[in-house]
Amino acid sequence: MPQNRLSTTFQFAALGLVWGASFLFMKVALDGISFGQVAWTRLVLGALTLAVLIAVTRTRLPREPIVYLHFVVIGAFGCAFPYLLFAWAEQYVTSGLASIYNAVTPITTALMVTLAFRVEKLDRSRVMGVIAGILGVVVIIGPWSFAANQAAHGDLLLELAGQLACLGAAVCYGFTFGYIRRFISTRHPVSGLTAAFLQVGMGAVILIVLTPFVALGPISLDLPIVVSLVLLGALGTGVAYFWYMNVLNAWGPTATSTVTYLTPVVGVFLGIVLLGETLSWNAPVGALLVFLGILLAQGRLRLRRREGRPLES
Repeated sequence: MPQNRLSTTFQFAALGLVWGASFLFMKVALDGISFGQVAWTRLVLGALTLAVLIAVTRTRLPREPIVYLHFVVIGAFGCAFPYLLFAWAEQYVTSGLASIYNAVTPITTALMVTLAFRVEKLDRSRVMGVIAGILGVVVIIGPWSFAANQAAHGDLLLELAGQLACLGAAVCYGFTFGYIRRFISTRHPVSGLTAAFLQVGMGAVILIVLTPFVALGPISLDLPIVVSLVLLGALGTGVAYFWYMNVLNAWGPTATSTVTYLTPVVGVFLGIVLLGETLSWNAPVGALLVFLGILLAQGRLRLRRREGRPLES
């Protein structure tokens, strides 16, 4: 395997491990600080880490003002909004369940790159993939549980709100993949490190501006919370976004979004082993439907006509 291909594959695998663990880090951090403070700290530490990498490597930043305007959008929908949504959601759902919802990203990516940005096309297999993914989400939510547990109706509503917040974060990620493909990759290509710094940096600027609304309040820190925040910010948001942009430039948005195959496996495993979390039967069953949808939506598994010929793209 060529060196650059080996490096890209390593970075892809590392992304799955680090981002899968990020859901554990958020859950631990929420024991001492608010969801807004989790997102704020994550982005600021990530931006500082990437700024150091930019300085050490003497990487030049773009000169065109339009590039920075594009990255304001990317920073908002690729970092600031989904980080707030996931951190808020983990107050009411397990870290494992949040990581499973993160796996919906390739489905939302397929919708965004085809319907919103029109940089790819949907054939019959991909349409069926999107439908399977949506059905998987419905199974994960488990609407039948509301009728069966009226006594815990309030708690179930909060859990549902948390699940919808996770889904909203996945939609933000799908939008970001499509936006980068439409406005950056083909029109204003930049290096992976530059793109990572601009995305995380713009996301940090947005939350710094919103500090009075999202980051003020009491804090209670101990060693596990501090370590979780540092790993979440410096590694999971700083170094990991450098890897992410390198893989995105090498493989494209659809292939890169499959990193979400790995994150739920890591997230669920860590949640069960370290936090003692449990999952209802419908969560893994729904996840399997989502994964089937991803295979179809990305053309990795194709429907065949009756005569046995694969459908044309």
